[in-house]
Amino acid sequence: MSDDEMQAKKVLKRVLKKHSGSINLNITAGSEEQERYEYYCEDGILTVEGSSVSAISRGVYDYLKNHHLGMLDWSGPQFRLPSHWPDAPFTSNSTPYKIRHAYNAVTSGYTTPFWTWERWEQELDWQIMHGFNMVMAPVATEAIARRVWKSLGLTEEEIGEFSVGPAHLPFLRMGCITQVGGPLPLEWHEDQIALQHQILKRMKELGIMPVVQSFAGFVPKALKRIYPNTVYHNTLWNKGFPPSQRPVLIMPNDELFAKITRMYMEEWQKEFGPAKYFLVDSFNEMELPETGKSVTDMLADYGKKTFNAIISGAPDATWVIQGWMFAYQRHIWNSETVKALFSQIPDDRILILDYANDYNNNWQPMNAFNGKQWAYGFVPNMGGKTAYTGDISLYAAGAARALHSPEKKNLVGFTISGEGLENNNVIYELLTDVAWSNDSINLEKWLGNYSLNRYGAYPDAISKSWTLLRESCYSNLVPHPQFGWQLGKCKKGTVNSDPEFNEATKLFLSCDDELGHILNYQADAIERACITLGLKADQWFVLASKAYMTGREDIGDKAGNRGLEILTELDRLMESHPLNRLDRWIELARSHSNNPELQNFYESNARQIITTWGPPVNDYSCRLWSGLIRDFYRERMVRVLHSIKTGQHFDQAAWEYAWVTDSGISKIEPFTDPLMAAKELVKKVLSEDLPDLSN
Repeated sequence: MSDDEMQAKKVLKRVLKKHSGSINLNITAGSEEQERYEYYCEDGILTVEGSSVSAISRGVYDYLKNHHLGMLDWSGPQFRLPSHWPDAPFTSNSTPYKIRHAYNAVTSGYTTPFWTWERWEQELDWQIMHGFNMVMAPVATEAIARRVWKSLGLTEEEIGEFSVGPAHLPFLRMGCITQVGGPLPLEWHEDQIALQHQILKRMKELGIMPVVQSFAGFVPKALKRIYPNTVYHNTLWNKGFPPSQRPVLIMPNDELFAKITRMYMEEWQKEFGPAKYFLVDSFNEMELPETGKSVTDMLADYGKKTFNAIISGAPDATWVIQGWMFAYQRHIWNSETVKALFSQIPDDRILILDYANDYNNNWQPMNAFNGKQWAYGFVPNMGGKTAYTGDISLYAAGAARALHSPEKKNLVGFTISGEGLENNNVIYELLTDVAWSNDSINLEKWLGNYSLNRYGAYPDAISKSWTLLRESCYSNLVPHPQFGWQLGKCKKGTVNSDPEFNEATKLFLSCDDELGHILNYQADAIERACITLGLKADQWFVLASKAYMTGREDIGDKAGNRGLEILTELDRLMESHPLNRLDRWIELARSHSNNPELQNFYESNARQIITTWGPPVNDYSCRLWSGLIRDFYRERMVRVLHSIKTGQHFDQAAWEYAWVTDSGISKIEPFTDPLMAAKELVKKVLSEDLPDLSN
């Protein structure tokens, strides 16, 4: 057995346990441009052949799904495996994408910042079983950067003034902020270096290509002390942050830029070994610096010298850049400016992650990036929000349309670049299948197979519920689906509230007698019920505010109290969910130290990123998590309602700061039978008529 076959076998042992023993795996020669797998099963022996670890792992997974044996969920393997593998004829498949890439640069802030090796191991198994072969790997970036800053002569205090908390690190790397949630303790760097060694070792074993961070030009202001003649450009990401919390930028035409890039990349590779794909995002959501040159001349020079700096530290490197800014800042980026930025770089030495096609089509207005390598994809989640959203029809067909377009030029990859994972499972599972599809996916057929794998059955009520979800929350992407009460407001939120959604919830919950023993059904039933409850809470809070404003204190009290009661019930119901709980997030954060003071520091930063963020980027993540609802959202709404009723000022910022810097979570008793509770709560809230203020 080859090393690759052995590594694939280890994945199957972790995922399938004893059932992996009757699976034969063979790595066979294949095209680097088009990975493939083949499988067949006779007499209970499953044989899978493929061109890589990811290909044969995907082949096993597709065999399991094609026989409706379950699925690999973020909460763990959820398979129903027989003692004898079902026979299967010779089946083959290939992916049209050389690169199957995962993650947004800020996933390491909203999802993975406090992951332990155990959680990373689970994720890498998830990625390889789904057939992905490239993953963002920015862990320990700041540990390496610290060595560079010290070599340049900065003090520990000056480095600390430049840093941010662990969950805010992506935004430091992209030049958005400094001095938010930091400084980082030295113990953190040691922890992350050890963790990155484990991650990269496993990625290498599995054939997953890491995308690692390189230097993008953002430096501590204290560097002016050592290099006073360098030109430092002020940055502006969000006007709400004061100048003291904004880094400065040095341009790549300055020799210091090339020096720092080379130092960083050499130091990184000295610690972790050679790398090929380096992420540099210089202008992500940023205005362009004023240089006196025309914009296109400046960008052409910028791109050329950034690339030259990268290859000075790794001669065979490929520059990776996110295409988000091209969609987000159309006042800057158009076909001419994009062409200029990459004009001096060889086509096969740049990889553009064009991942925002559900937000704003990029590749066609940008002329498919003029022959440069690019990956088509989506950003189905912003900040880890848990409410359901997404354009499921686009997800099923958009990539195939690009793939078969005569205008696609050098399309080499597909990317799933959600900022938050562990949510909207159906969307992520669909997109992993898109990565291994040459054509559009038939949603009716796919949703049936998905349900058979996820729930073990596909009753008519489930089918009808999917139809209604496709007509409501999954008809289009709402980038920021937030309940009004998650924003501390008595207003209607942006979560889809079409009647079809609530009807879909009722239909789904009606299958509890048949499917209630299935863990994935339980989790999804809780999620759908909680979204319905959250929508009703919004209605009560809106009514409370109107009642108080019109002098109807009796109705205001009744409506406000009912909204708060629903939030308590919602939180208690979510306590039975396998993933959507604040305690998991906090436990991961605190696990990185045995020092109580540092544990509290990590917990505070974990609380901050999902609530106040900065401020001023408040309430960006908006997660339906038990613990978070009862301790943060509900308690804040108590005070908001009191302020509206009495006219007394509520110092929201001070209250939020106190919560962020606190520790611990209040206790609540979960429902003995959460499915029964979900049905009863949904039935109750949907039957409630709100009082009429005109009476």
